Amino acid sequence: MEVLMQETPQQYTERILGYQQGQQPLSVMALTPKKLARLLKGKSRAALNKRPEPDKWSIAEVLAHLADAELAFSWRIRLTLGANGTLVQAYDQDAWAAYSNYPKHDPKLSLDAYRIQRERNVQLLRLIPKEMWENFGMHEERGKESVTRLTEMMAGHDINHLRQVEGMAKSKKKRTSGSKSQNNTT
Repeated sequence: MEVLMQETPQQYTERILGYQQGQQPLSVMALTPKKLARLLKGKSRAALNKRPEPDKWSIAEVLAHLADAELAFSWRIRLTLGANGTLVQAYDQDAWAAYSNYPKHDPKLSLDAYRIQRERNVQLLRLIPKEMWENFGMHEERGKESVTRLTEMMAGHDINHLRQVEGMAKSKKKRTSGSKSQNNTT
């Protein structure tokens, strides 16, 4: 049995920031909900709930995670803007997924919740004074994170999950379009 090593907070930060290198974080953040909606157009709920592997999230579960992550981001940004230098608590995404029962979430509702909160967050970030981008919180695992860094992290997080969803959507399309006799579940 293969033992997977957990990423350190520093490794996670480097990986996520690497996804958005050379891109404008607010542009990435504004476009991600639209890109997801296009990818999911015409997909059945069954297709969205199908896991690529038993231990990997389905598209529907990724959408539920994005909605929850956007709530956490909303809180962190507002907390940091309102109380510069404040402590920012980490959260366990797997625990949130388990107790929230992500597989039972309505993917459309998850995408709508994500999109609406994301639009509000992008609007807020576009409206704050330039100097507030340097406000920071002290993340309990990753240390000092400015509003700028939090925004870069969310853009990288978006790209990471957008690629994940694109891969699942494409692999399902290939499997179902290969043979006319095959049942089309997408």
